[in-house]
Amino acid sequence: MLETDALDSKAATSLEGFLVRKDLVRTFSRQFPVPTYVVEFLLGRYCASTDQDEIDEGLEIVERQLKSRTVKAGEEELFKARARENGEVKIIDLITARLDARTDSYIATLPSLQLTDVRINSDLVNQHERMLTGGFYAEVTLSYDAAIAQESKGRPFGVESLREIQLSKRNVLDTLAEARHKFSTEEWKDFLLRSIGVEPQKLTERQRDAFMLRMVPFVERNYNVMELGPRGTGKSHLFQQVSPYAHLISGGKATVARMFVNNATGQRGLVCQYDVVCFDEVSGISFDQKDGVNIMKGYMESGEFSRGKESIRADGSIVLVGNFDVDVEHQQRIGHLFGPMPPEMKDDTAFMDRIHAFLPGWDIPKISKELLTNHFGLVSDFLSECWTQLRNQSRVSVLQNRVFFGGALSGRDTNAVNKTVSGLIKLLYPSGGTVSDEDLEWAVHLAMESRRRVKEQQKRIGAAEFRNTHFSYVMGTDGVEKFVSTPELQSDNSIGSDPLEPGQVWTISPGGADEHPGLYRIEINEGPGSGVKILNKPVPLSFKESMGYAEQNLYARSTQLVGDKDPRQHEFTTQLRAFDASKSGAKLGMASLISLCTSLLKKSAKGGLIIVGEINLGGSIESVHNPVTLAEIAVEKGATTLLIPVSCRRQLFDLSDEMATKVDIQFYSDARDALLKAIVE
Repeated sequence: MLETDALDSKAATSLEGFLVRKDLVRTFSRQFPVPTYVVEFLLGRYCASTDQDEIDEGLEIVERQLKSRTVKAGEEELFKARARENGEVKIIDLITARLDARTDSYIATLPSLQLTDVRINSDLVNQHERMLTGGFYAEVTLSYDAAIAQESKGRPFGVESLREIQLSKRNVLDTLAEARHKFSTEEWKDFLLRSIGVEPQKLTERQRDAFMLRMVPFVERNYNVMELGPRGTGKSHLFQQVSPYAHLISGGKATVARMFVNNATGQRGLVCQYDVVCFDEVSGISFDQKDGVNIMKGYMESGEFSRGKESIRADGSIVLVGNFDVDVEHQQRIGHLFGPMPPEMKDDTAFMDRIHAFLPGWDIPKISKELLTNHFGLVSDFLSECWTQLRNQSRVSVLQNRVFFGGALSGRDTNAVNKTVSGLIKLLYPSGGTVSDEDLEWAVHLAMESRRRVKEQQKRIGAAEFRNTHFSYVMGTDGVEKFVSTPELQSDNSIGSDPLEPGQVWTISPGGADEHPGLYRIEINEGPGSGVKILNKPVPLSFKESMGYAEQNLYARSTQLVGDKDPRQHEFTTQLRAFDASKSGAKLGMASLISLCTSLLKKSAKGGLIIVGEINLGGSIESVHNPVTLAEIAVEKGATTLLIPVSCRRQLFDLSDEMATKVDIQFYSDARDALLKAIVE
């Protein structure tokens, strides 16, 4: 018996008739040879209720219908015989039709009965044109005419009538939009996840985000996404079972004729017929023609491909999913994340550039019983109908004058991020309306991370034009620039090349009488108030002393350092993080001062930068006694730049050639000079 929760009750009041209990679906979908959305269609018709008696009654009807109308392997002749004895039989099957020019009539195919020449009235075909482009599941009433059977080349079987097993209603979006107003954003995300069969309570934040990203190709036209991850995370489930508008190519074998257009017949291919075309097992993708990959590249870029003289537009999204056996960090060390792609694509940066998002499949857990939901979700056909209608809209305009992208994004990056944001916002706000800052920032962050992952792989292949991958954005005209990283590139104890948040800097203490040098990160947040507050317990005394010098220098030289901002009107809360055995934080004055300044200026220090040196009360810079050792530590910790007092220049001649080539050493003469060299331009 289902324990209903608040979300279920909310859904039941606002979406009555469009809900189905997802655990009921699973009991049937394994028993009968039809996709999930067919089972859900029937359950939605007979069991969309919270009343257990009604559900039980509905379940019996659904079971009866599935038993009597789906044809299991080996039962074909039994159903045909029934049609002959009773004059007709009702079945649930995938119906397709084609024009037979010889007799100037349409004929239908019913695969589960292995019939390829069923008579069908042209009016029926015109009402349901999708049977000409790939077919759909329907409840078909099949008749048998003995008189025709006796004619030569007669076609005794005929389709009398059919009911499409997908929504015939067209105004579904209004219903969905109306219901959305009753949910908070978090509730709505949970409800969408339940609608694709997953229980959100069992997922972490990142896992939920990855699932949300998986839905974007359904609502965004010409959206190309790549997902690599371990086996068994339900990659193909969403593209095969949930929507009749998606098509899964398994095994990766694709023909140009089937994908794009058949030059012999002019029949349009999958990208024209479906919203989403998903290649399963991407490592095996191969085309029957040499130019297959190029046609696909052209299509992924512009949404067009040519057939002879004419150019054909389509808006099917391309999803590439593949299995990935090594751990991500290892793969990042030895190669790049497009490694599992087929040879003609895997090192082609132009092909990668067309991928709008790289979905971190390793963040999605393996699908197990515990992860599947037993609650109400939207009936799949209703959901997929809403999704397909959302494709006609764009939400890129929500970004205008609210979010500004940093300089590292090229035109293609911007386009990719825009598309992902548009898709995510459509999922959250099916009706449009005002998008909250928080939701917009969530979408921008996710979109940037998944696009940056593409860019990082291009950089690894060694293409110079992809050098700058430090994606950033600013919310509003007076917001702070925020940098977006891809978590699999970060390891906590190395420095990394990404700019830190304003108020954070890396530094090395030169050590002293009884302490070795060590790496530290200073993190400062500023707010209203005054003075500096150090959060470490107990407060390291040497660090407190250096911080005191930094604070006094900031007050004394504030106009040179921070312009018209008055540091005395701000309180600075400081934390010192030690990454080595040394803990005292001795002689970190200059790094402390730059940390204070960047927190006030809301500017980031450059990525990969370490700042060394002590400043005294009068503002002069003390010389460092062991600069060569500090430079060696900087290299070992992964720094790319070391900012050090100019008085160390001569001693650094002793640095080995090998070390000197690995780090860019920059000198500063005073506090202002150091600050200008430290911050991102």
